[in-house]
Amino acid sequence: MVALTEITAAPGRRQRVLDAEPAKRRSSTWVSIAMVVPGVILAVLVVAYPLLTSAWSALTAQDEGQSAFRWLAENPVYIDILRQTLLTGALTVVMALALGYPYAYLMVLVSPRWRTALLVITLIPFWVSGLVRIFAWVILLQSGGPVSTLLPFLGGEGLLRTQLAVQIGLVQVLLPFMILPLYNSIRTVDPRLMQAAESLGARRSVAFFRVFVPLSLPGVQAGSLVVFILTLGFYVLPQMLGSPSTAMIGNAIYTQASSLGNLGRAGAMSMLLIISAMVLVAAVVGAGRLLGRIGGRR
Repeated sequence: MVALTEITAAPGRRQRVLDAEPAKRRSSTWVSIAMVVPGVILAVLVVAYPLLTSAWSALTAQDEGQSAFRWLAENPVYIDILRQTLLTGALTVVMALALGYPYAYLMVLVSPRWRTALLVITLIPFWVSGLVRIFAWVILLQSGGPVSTLLPFLGGEGLLRTQLAVQIGLVQVLLPFMILPLYNSIRTVDPRLMQAAESLGARRSVAFFRVFVPLSLPGVQAGSLVVFILTLGFYVLPQMLGSPSTAMIGNAIYTQASSLGNLGRAGAMSMLLIISAMVLVAAVVGAGRLLGRIGGRR
């Protein structure tokens, strides 16, 4: 009798469960929306609103009857500063990649104890104020400083107020942002692929560049994009280590917005910088996908 009751009652319970599933899904959807809303509000207030304000100022502000974008087009010196900023970002990426790739590869090869030590060394810059690190480079690179003393061919002049000083400071600050994505990508590559390539007759160097490096390209792309984008926004470091001839677009934007109080010109330069960065990033991502497809076909 009990078994018969359970059997006859089972369809009713099953129907109640089926009726409750849509309600659970709706509840889960509302919970997900509630969790996303604070982040969206923060992004709108911190990112979207300032960008829209800059764009509006650039489009509507008039300086002696002249729009900000027309003024920018008629002053090629700021276009040259933008070009120099983009070149500085590209050179910083190359230097950081040249230093970061061997370091990340070494982190994969060593024992776990040494790997932890190398990871701690990588993270140490995050524990020190950026301003303190810049002042340290000012002391090291100034005339009569340790660098000019150790390098007699400089004639005691030092490297401060040069483009090389700016590049050294940028690479030192941004190197961890290159190493961490590289390490995360390199450690996922199966080392047996190298052994397989060598067993088929490839030299170790050929196997490394033809097998290992292509598989680590996602980390190279991620690290390069992060370093390049971060380089474009620097202001304090070029101001303290460089000179007016090495100024970046951030310094020009600050001068127009803060010193001269011309928000329209500052907004126009900001929009030009954002558009240029988006075009370059899209080109790099597109080239990476194209190379990936070509490599997959091969």
